[in-house]
Amino acid sequence: MHNTIAIVGRPNVGKSTLFNRLVGQRKAIMDNQSGVTRDRHYGYGEWIGKYYTVIDTGGYVHNSEDIFEGEINKQVKLAIEEADVVLFMVDVDAGLHPLDEEFANVLRRYEGQKPIYLVANKADTNARAHSAGEFYALGLGEGDIFTISSQSGSGTGDLLDAVVSHFEEEGVEEPDAGIPKIAVVGRPNAGKSSFVNLLLGTDRSIVTDIAGTTRDSIQARYNAFGNEFILVDTAGLRRKSKVNEDIEFYSVLRAIRAMEESDVCVVMLDATRGIEAQDVNIITLADKNRKGIVILVNKWDLIEDKQTNTAKEFEEKILEKIAPISYPPIVFISVLNKQRVHKAIETAIEVYNNKMKKVPTSQLNEVMLQEIEKYPPPATKGKLVRIKYATQLPTHNPVFAFFCNLPQYVKESYTRYLENRLRENFDFTGVPIGIVFRKK
Repeated sequence: MHNTIAIVGRPNVGKSTLFNRLVGQRKAIMDNQSGVTRDRHYGYGEWIGKYYTVIDTGGYVHNSEDIFEGEINKQVKLAIEEADVVLFMVDVDAGLHPLDEEFANVLRRYEGQKPIYLVANKADTNARAHSAGEFYALGLGEGDIFTISSQSGSGTGDLLDAVVSHFEEEGVEEPDAGIPKIAVVGRPNAGKSSFVNLLLGTDRSIVTDIAGTTRDSIQARYNAFGNEFILVDTAGLRRKSKVNEDIEFYSVLRAIRAMEESDVCVVMLDATRGIEAQDVNIITLADKNRKGIVILVNKWDLIEDKQTNTAKEFEEKILEKIAPISYPPIVFISVLNKQRVHKAIETAIEVYNNKMKKVPTSQLNEVMLQEIEKYPPPATKGKLVRIKYATQLPTHNPVFAFFCNLPQYVKESYTRYLENRLRENFDFTGVPIGIVFRKK
């Protein structure tokens, strides 16, 4: 990653608001519960023609009872190691805080290696801006203190001017174009974060056994089996009735948004619980959004009696519950025993390739016109439908147009027949197919 800015500082000084300003979208969860941003969060932005990546770090908490403290500490160090420029954020409103001093001590180790800017937030009035002077006591940062209001955006322009002066090159607009985005979704505690961490080989998410600790979606680029892809790890999707905190509500929205931002949706089920209504909802939603779908059955190692509970029966139960959706591949894995995790990712990449597949028109007609001849559209009210030719439309998902004399007389059942023949002949495993009839 190049042209990278990390925002660090103690909880609740407004790091997420500044992150959103620099990135220009509401990506981090905003909530006035202290220490909500518990992980590193990435976004892209642009200033005077230079593109950059912003990392929003988890709140830095020291000597507190919070179990995340050590983890957050680690996250901040990682962010500082990854960044080219570090913004150390303090809050004018709250004044100099003992945690700011602790923080300055950690940052001092990196002085000289990286430009560090001291950013005083919530300086909405002149009086407040003047009181920012007390932060000079920290003896840290390049030159002046930048007084800003990340809420209104005042002062952020000057700050960005200074920051991008350290960037040699223009940077890349969307460094991730053309790379498969895979979202891992499912019920809380189905094993999503453990799955992602196993793939990444680093504890990118904070995993503790409190249900629903992954509160936001985290995107991480990853290279495995010669494939490069982006994992969108999402907050656990919860049933609406259990969403009592606002923040849980945001997480559900975020999971849905992460799904929308992805190409392939990996839905994790817990083998010990089977497929539940919520899982079916997720799959239906992914299908509606025209996403590739892979179903992973995790914790298969915990199913004792494999004689009565065969994978085949389990698979049939799933397909019965999600009918008429029948195209997702189902992979049985155990994250704990590291079984078939590679297979899971290979399957997701195959599904992505199927989603991007373009069937040449000549080949499509050669195959499909034969299939149509074998079984022509049944006559309706004595009207004969004649399909002349087919072509794949230039969409992000496989959509096929069949040109015929009477498009309005084609029955639903015949559409299904064509879909099945397309799947058989061209392998669209894991991908929803669209079929439209147009007048020739």
